[in-house]
This record gives sequence, structure tokens and C-alpha cells, in this order.
Amino acid sequence: MFSISKLGVAVGLAVFAVAAQADITVGVNVSATGPAASLGIPEKNTFSLMPKTIAGQKVNYIVLDDASDTTTAVKNARRFVTEDKVDVMVGSTITPNSLAMVDIAAETGTPVISMAASAIIVEPQDAKKRWAFKTPQNDAEMAKAIVEHMQAQQVKTVAFIGFADAYGEGWYQEFVKVAQAAGIKVLTNERYNRTDTSVTGQVLKMIAAKPDAVLIGAAGTPAALPQKTLKERGYRGKYYQTHGVANNDFLRVGGKDMEGTFLPAGPVLVSEQLPADHPVKASATEYVQKYEAAYGKGSVSTFGAHAWDAGKLIEAAVPVALQKAKPGTPEFRAALRDALENAKNVAGAHGVFNMSASDHVGLDNRSRVMVTIENGAWKLLK
Repeated sequence: MFSISKLGVAVGLAVFAVAAQADITVGVNVSATGPAASLGIPEKNTFSLMPKTIAGQKVNYIVLDDASDTTTAVKNARRFVTEDKVDVMVGSTITPNSLAMVDIAAETGTPVISMAASAIIVEPQDAKKRWAFKTPQNDAEMAKAIVEHMQAQQVKTVAFIGFADAYGEGWYQEFVKVAQAAGIKVLTNERYNRTDTSVTGQVLKMIAAKPDAVLIGAAGTPAALPQKTLKERGYRGKYYQTHGVANNDFLRVGGKDMEGTFLPAGPVLVSEQLPADHPVKASATEYVQKYEAAYGKGSVSTFGAHAWDAGKLIEAAVPVALQKAKPGTPEFRAALRDALENAKNVAGAHGVFNMSASDHVGLDNRSRVMVTIENGAWKLLK
């Protein structure tokens, strides 16, 4: 028979074993409907491919749709931290919604990994943004790629039009800095809303400026509107878009008006065209094969790959955090934050992540290539 003391030890060990096996909960907020749906749907789909266990611990993914609406993003994030008691949040798809989630992440001590692009989500690092990470390449890194291409194309003047929100502002600020340093003059700073159906007034001002090229600082299918309008009005200069349009829905909506467009993108967009020795080819190909096996040939997009990379970071951080605390506790959330910040050589679909206390993106120039649109498809520029 067990003695009382031995029975107490046995019960204590049993309780510890149950606690040690507590599930890890990930709250995922995507814009699967609304203006950003073409970005959010592949992100949502990607979470069905995520590992169901990490380091022997079961992982639960709670996926909610914020409908491209900031108020709903806040509501979803509040639910994650108060009702679902998540260990980490992923989201959102777009910059304004991600910024709203960062506020809640900091308030509750819950790490959040954004799938939106703007650097302001994680910069400058401070007491609030230390809880925030993101997987898309920074605007500054992609702006450099665009400017380098413009220089090679002898572009001297550019007209800019972008979203009237944090995404458009972030892109304008970053592009102007890089362009001016390269001797390229930015002639206009026009804006429009994601839900607008006409940009004729803005386009007429851009054409009147007679730029060598235009840059559209927008994302998803709404980014096609200024370019289609410029084409209708007869603009014959060079067209540049951001990595915010790198999916097949943009090609479908834009049609022939997108032919010849230049843009920077993650290597995953053209993984089959990458040379065998490209440092991201293997990790990008892994995602493409898994996504297309589930959703069909040609269905992959760079936005789903941002979700995949968030999963890769979580997969790398969880075993480290488990050494310090158990899931479902403030200590585990803090340990997970620290592990994300120290993640090294994590191979994702877009690049190789090396985070630090001052860099919560962790990507370098291996995470970008320049592509063009040719015959309705993406083509890698050599």
C-alpha cells in the first residue's frame, strides 16, 4: 500500500504530468472577407497545414475573420486573450488591424506575429512593440529593390499613389527616403481608400506631372484600380507595384492592364524559377508543394506564405519556451516572446529569419526578388 506521503508524491506527479501536457493555443486573426480577402483567404487556408503538435504538445489554432475591419480585429484579439487564453496571436492580414492587435498584445503580455508588411508594426522597438513580430519583408527592404530597378531603367521621376492608411503612408515614407538618396524625384503623393471605386481625380494629377514611372503603394485586388485607370487615361510610362499584390487574384482582377508591371516579391512567388543554389529555394518549395497539394496547382500566394512563416517561427520558439514554463500561463507567454526574439536561422517560405532585440522581422536581402508580369503570370527578373 502507498503511505500518505508516497500517495501525495504520486498525486503531485500526476498533476504535474497533466499540467505539462497542457495544450498550446494560437489565436489567428485574418481578413478573410472584405477588401483584403484576397490576402486573408490563403492565410486562413495555410493554418490547416500547420503542425498539430510541437515538441510533444498539442497545438490548437483558433481562426477568426476580422472582415478587413479594425474594430472587428480588436474584438477578435480581446476574445483571444480573455476567453481563449491564447499563448500567442497571429494577425492581422493588414497593417491598421495589426497595429490595433499590437496594443492588446502589449497590454496583456501576449506575443503577436503580424502578417502585414509595414515596418511601423514593429518599429521603433519600445515597451509596447517588444511584443510584436512580423513575417513580411519591411517596406524599406522592398523599396530598395524597386529603386535599384528604377535606376537600371533610367527612371528619374516617379508619381506615387497609395492607400489612405498606414500601409500607404509607410510605403510613401520609405520609398521617398530611398528614392531621394538615389537621385529620383517623387512628383506626387496621391491617396485613395481600399473601398473606393474611382481614382480619376488622383490619376489626372499624376499624368499631369509627366513622370517616368508610377508606384502604387497598395495591396490586394484594390491595388489594380489606379493602374487600370492610368491605362484608360493613356499613361505609357513604367508601372511599379509593391509586394502587397503578389497573388493570383490581383492578376485575375487586373487582367491585361497589369502586363509589364514590375514589383518586388518574396522568392516563394517564383520558387520554380529560382536557381538551384538560391538560399530560399528549398524552404519556399516545401510550402508551395504542401499548399498546392491541399488547394490545387497554381493556388499558392505570397500571403499564405507569410502565415506559413509565422507557423515556422512558433514551431522554433515553442520548444525553447517549454523549458521555462507551461502553456496557458503568463510565464509561458513571456518565454515565448523571448524565444521568438532570439530565433536564429529559421528557414521560411520567404527567407531565413534571424530575430534580435532590435529586429523583430529578421529578414535580409535573401527574402526578395524582382519580378514582372508576363502573359498573365509572374516572371523572375534575372
